[in-house]
Amino acid sequence: MDTLIETSSFLFLLIGSFLCISGGVGILKFPDFYTRMHAVGVTETLATAMILIGLMLQNPDALVLLKLLFILLLTLLIGPTASHALAQAAIKNGLKPELHKK
Repeated sequence: MDTLIETSSFLFLLIGSFLCISGGVGILKFPDFYTRMHAVGVTETLATAMILIGLMLQNPDALVLLKLLFILLLTLLIGPTASHALAQAAIKNGLKPELHKK
């Protein structure tokens, strides 16, 4: 049973790390603010969730699990809200999305 928990924890941590790296690549590859923000916003939320679930599987202490769960819930609420607020601020300041690359 311990091997199964350790393996699944390792997989969650590995997938979360890969998503963090892919979000960084998205910042470098995409052409405008909105596509970059979308790439980072989506991958950041999912990567954080995967990493926190992997950490939850590694720790048997109930208090630590509750703290990690609280951090996970806050991340799932705050991450998309912050991305939306950034997009709204960019729109209100007149930043237009690049529709066609020349």
